[in-house]
Amino acid sequence: MKLFVQSILRGLAILLPVIITIELLRWLLAKMEAWTAPILSFALPDKWYLPGLGILSFLLLCFIIGFSARYKGIGWFWQLPGRILLRIPGSKQIYGMLQDLVDVMSGKNFADESVVLVKLPQSDVELIGIVTKKGGIKDDKMSALLAEDQLAVFLPMAYNVGGYTIIVPRSCTRNIDMKPAEALQLVLSGGLGTNK
Repeated sequence: MKLFVQSILRGLAILLPVIITIELLRWLLAKMEAWTAPILSFALPDKWYLPGLGILSFLLLCFIIGFSARYKGIGWFWQLPGRILLRIPGSKQIYGMLQDLVDVMSGKNFADESVVLVKLPQSDVELIGIVTKKGGIKDDKMSALLAEDQLAVFLPMAYNVGGYTIIVPRSCTRNIDMKPAEALQLVLSGGLGTNK
């Protein structure tokens, strides 16, 4: 009986991440298609519309927006919807959190030395953290709280979307060669995931 239960659990551990990933991707692709399909069916004759054309159109739209956002004259326009959402109570928190999460996972706004090991005082224990701010940045609320030799370091918690932001002297940190997204994945899984 023990072998039976262990085999089921091992099978679930193999299948569930695959199934959940495929379902999330399928849901995302279906949303892309559903969002653009009405526009395409209005703009194109029925015989020209093929399933999947909505996904290609959405990806093309993303490319055009991403490419044109590099230019100051157009970039402000693409940031306008986000600025409006940040002014609406309720959506401000949701949009802001999602925007910050995407920025963290993409590595945006991070320097090369943004993942550090933080040594706890009077201990040999070190925690993996991500440097979010450094002292001396002009017109930044968090940076204004820091002395020139201090860092704000986010310490994520395993199996939880949460953590602590601590302010430590640079001397208590040691840089490690890892991207912020890799560090988050490592810490959030408690280090139990694969090393890929």
